[in-house]
Amino acid sequence: MATLLPFAGNPLLDPSLSRFVLFPIQYPDLWDTYKKAQASFWTEEIDLSLDIAHWDALNAGEQRFISSALAFFTASDGIVNENRLARFLCEVQSAEARCCYGFQVMMENVHSETYSLLIDTYIRDPPARDILFNAMETMPCVERKARWALRWISDFESSFPQRLVAFAAVQGIFFSGSFASIFWLKKRGLMPGLTFSNELISRDEGLHTEFACLLYSRLQDKLPSETIVSTVSGAVEIEKDFVTSACCCPLVIRALMAQKYIEFIADRLLVSLGVEKNYNARNPFDFMDMISLTGKTNFFEGRVSEYDNAKVLHSGRDVDEKKLWDSLFLPGFSSSFSSIEEEF
Repeated sequence: MATLLPFAGNPLLDPSLSRFVLFPIQYPDLWDTYKKAQASFWTEEIDLSLDIAHWDALNAGEQRFISSALAFFTASDGIVNENRLARFLCEVQSAEARCCYGFQVMMENVHSETYSLLIDTYIRDPPARDILFNAMETMPCVERKARWALRWISDFESSFPQRLVAFAAVQGIFFSGSFASIFWLKKRGLMPGLTFSNELISRDEGLHTEFACLLYSRLQDKLPSETIVSTVSGAVEIEKDFVTSACCCPLVIRALMAQKYIEFIADRLLVSLGVEKNYNARNPFDFMDMISLTGKTNFFEGRVSEYDNAKVLHSGRDVDEKKLWDSLFLPGFSSSFSSIEEEF
């Protein structure tokens, strides 16, 4: 078990017997985040029947990029879960926050299985497949991102707020370039299974990032602004290198736009963490002003009703279900990734 660092007056980190009992709810905002996550549940049953023909029609550079993105995604889900299980779930004492982390662990498992199935489907050569499944050792552009995230798990000197910000950057920034590029494939009408799973996973990762920012806002011992900026900037440089590296060079023109998008996302993360923008980057894509479930009538592609899961949002009190559903997509990270498809 991880050694608990001093909680420095943060009630969320203060060990108490109340962490074993859920009710009465002490942190309604954290609990509502958990209920939103429940309402967004999905499984790995993605239709890939059209993807093989599309994959075979892609050029070698496009295939290499998608392979690199999937290789990182597959590894990253395990890394963020390792952090939650080995560190954050041992440190955070709020029952509501623990519910959130527990559900996030489950959804990362769904993501991991989905990415693994995608690699298994697209990459039919076993040695090539093994390279992707072992990308942290075989692909330098993936290894660099993985090592940056892993070092925070083994860091027992940095405070919880510092590591919370670092993993907000992992999920808010390290995924952004690849998410955007996959939405570009959707704009071209390609790889419907991949792009649909990208919509679902990008929404989940956005919710996870928003939860990290919400949790940080409830901590009493905030980091100096320069520490937050330095941490986020470190992730930005690694992600920008990823989208312009040998892994992604066939998309270098798009990568230049993706770099600006990464800076834009970084600024949003900084603001969500309570500090000023560092890049003042303009979004190179025209985001939709609002994205809600009704605005994406094919979001679940007819597999479930738009409001089938809305009942989980009713936690013993009256809830405006439409308003809560909209909050899954209205301004914040959960809308940022999904709306990128409108420009590509």
